[in-house]
Amino acid sequence: MPEPKGGARSPGSVQARASLVATAVSALLVLAIVFGSRMLRDFDSALLPYAVATVFLAFGVAYRYTVWVSSPGARRLLRKGWRSFFSLRNARRAPTALPRMAATYLGFQKFLGARSRARWAAHQLIFWGCVLAALITFPLTWGWFTFTAGTGSGPGYEMRIWGIKVLGFDALDAVGWVMFHGLDLAAVLVIPGASYFLWRRLKDRAATTGQRFAYDLIPLIALIVISVTGLLLTFSSLFLHGGGYEFLAVLHMVAVVFTLIYLPFGKFFHIVQRPAAVGTQLFTYTARQDGPVLDCRRCGETIGTAPYVDNLRGTMRDLDLGFDEWAEYCPRCKRALRGAAYLSHVKKGFQ
Repeated sequence: MPEPKGGARSPGSVQARASLVATAVSALLVLAIVFGSRMLRDFDSALLPYAVATVFLAFGVAYRYTVWVSSPGARRLLRKGWRSFFSLRNARRAPTALPRMAATYLGFQKFLGARSRARWAAHQLIFWGCVLAALITFPLTWGWFTFTAGTGSGPGYEMRIWGIKVLGFDALDAVGWVMFHGLDLAAVLVIPGASYFLWRRLKDRAATTGQRFAYDLIPLIALIVISVTGLLLTFSSLFLHGGGYEFLAVLHMVAVVFTLIYLPFGKFFHIVQRPAAVGTQLFTYTARQDGPVLDCRRCGETIGTAPYVDNLRGTMRDLDLGFDEWAEYCPRCKRALRGAAYLSHVKKGFQ
């Protein structure tokens, strides 16, 4: 079998390395669950399916992430991003750049606002709802924190992390209500956001072009099912005296487990990829301070800094594409030149 060209690695070696990394990450999570729950003393056996699903999630995320960063383009950008992240020179020159980019690019996703305010608002609802749900669900599922009654007769409760008391609260006051209904609040955030995107996927012609049911619609449906069934569980316990609770609990569990297992292999994987883009943004930002800005060779529009274009050329060489000089053209001119080449060399033969 011939060796891969450039910086590419053989598929077999990449898969073997990814499997080894994923197995190690899964094993570390199992150990963290065991020790974090104080040798399973705080582990709730009723939550075992959720915990098993998170182990599969860890395996899938580690496997796909390793495969992703093994590609020449992703590996090169990730290396550049980490160098910018750990650069003392960048920290001294622009100390607020990294936290500002993390807040605007990860937290508030301002780049989405340039496309559509409605899409930005819906994405924010989904993002913060999922963050809130993850912060509650994962530690609770792993037995890392527990809620126990402070006394046998009163409404006082204690929240313990790894067996250590960190907060005491009254279950009947506002803090207690928020503590026990945090997942309901997360569901209230997620439902309108996911519903908007689902409506857009079904009605907007630009969104429906090229969409795939399993990749684009299933994630939104899964989020809505999880959120609705979670709210129905609360409704059943408060107003129906537990009527239908067991059926709803099973349905909710199936939806959550399916989503956790599906996450690494569908559209949700961009959640894991997105933080790496902050390093890329930091590299681009600092590169502007270090080198000249290059213009498109055809139209003169600014295309980026010299380090950015050199990085793009290097990626093309790693992939052995043979046209790294195209890095000096803007995207619009690349499309125009490609169309002109098609017209003169391909379509001409049919005249």
